[in-house]
Amino acid sequence: MSVKVIGVDLGGTQIRASRANDAGLLESRSATLTQAPEGPEAVIERICEQVRLAAEGQEFAAIGIGAPGPTDPYAGTVLMGPNLPGWHNVPLQRILTERFAVPTYLGNDANLAGLAEHRYGAGRDSQHMIYITQSTGIGGGLISGGRMLLGRHGLAGEIGHITIDLHGEDAGDHIKGTLEGTASGPNVARRARTALHHGAHSILQQWVGPDIEQVTPQMLVEAAEQGDDFALSQWRATGRYLGVGIVSLLHVFNPQRIVIGGSVWLHANQFMHESLWETIRTRCESPEYWRELEIVSAALGGDVGLLGAVALAIDELGT
Repeated sequence: MSVKVIGVDLGGTQIRASRANDAGLLESRSATLTQAPEGPEAVIERICEQVRLAAEGQEFAAIGIGAPGPTDPYAGTVLMGPNLPGWHNVPLQRILTERFAVPTYLGNDANLAGLAEHRYGAGRDSQHMIYITQSTGIGGGLISGGRMLLGRHGLAGEIGHITIDLHGEDAGDHIKGTLEGTASGPNVARRARTALHHGAHSILQQWVGPDIEQVTPQMLVEAAEQGDDFALSQWRATGRYLGVGIVSLLHVFNPQRIVIGGSVWLHANQFMHESLWETIRTRCESPEYWRELEIVSAALGGDVGLLGAVALAIDELGT
C-alpha cells in the first residue's frame, strides 16, 4: 500500500500544500495567501488549514515543509523568515507534529528545491549535484553521495553568500561582493542602471526616458533579445560572475552535475552561457573539474517547492 505524505511550501506570498504518494506523485493541491504581516500564529493556522485541505480526508504518514531563510532542520525551527515578520526561532516542526500527530520535517526551501531536482527532476541519476537558483536572490542546495549536505546546524548551501569580488557592493550595502550581490536579478539591474547613469548607451534609454531607475532585469532580457550591445554585455558580465562562483563550488565539492533554476536563469541563460563556461574553463585549476561536468536547467518549474517538501518527508520516513 502506498504511503501518503503532505508537502508544504511556505513562502512570503503564498502557502501551498499537496498530498503525494511515496513515488512523489502530487495527488492534490491547495493554496492560500500567506498574509505574513499578521504574524506567525495566523500564518501557522493557515498552514494547518492547507494541510487539512490537501489531505482531502485521507490519512497521511508525515508532513514535509520548506521554509524560506535560515532554518535548523535538526531542531525543526525557523530561525529567521525573510518576508515573514516576527518569525524568529519558531518551532514549526513541533507545532505541526502536535497538531496532526504525525512526524513533521522542516527544511530550507532552496535546499529542498535541490533535493526535488535530484529526486524527480534534472538531477536524477547524479550522486554529486549542486542546485543553484538565480532569481531575486541566489540560493542553493548540495547533494553529496545522493543525500543533502546540511552542515552542523543545517545552514549549508547558502551559495549566494560566497564572496567573489572584494571590491563589489551589494544593493543592501551590508555584505560586499557576494555572488548574490553580483548575479541576482535586482543586482544585475542595479549594475546596469549605474552604467547608464555614467554614460552608457542602450535601447533601454528609449524605453524609460530620463528615469533610468525604471530599468528592470526583464527589460535587460528584452533588450538583449533585440541585440542591444549594452544589455548583452551586462548578461555576459553576469555569466562571468556566476562562473566565478561555480569555479569555487567545483573546487570544494567536485560535482558531476549543476542544476540551475530561478526566473533570471530561465529567461537569460542563453546570454550568459558562453561567458559562464569560458570562466569555468579558464579559472579551474585542472580540466578534470569541468571536463565531464554537466550544467543543465532545472526541470520542475513551480512545483519544485512542493516536491522538495514531499521528498524530504519520504526520505525521512525511509520509504
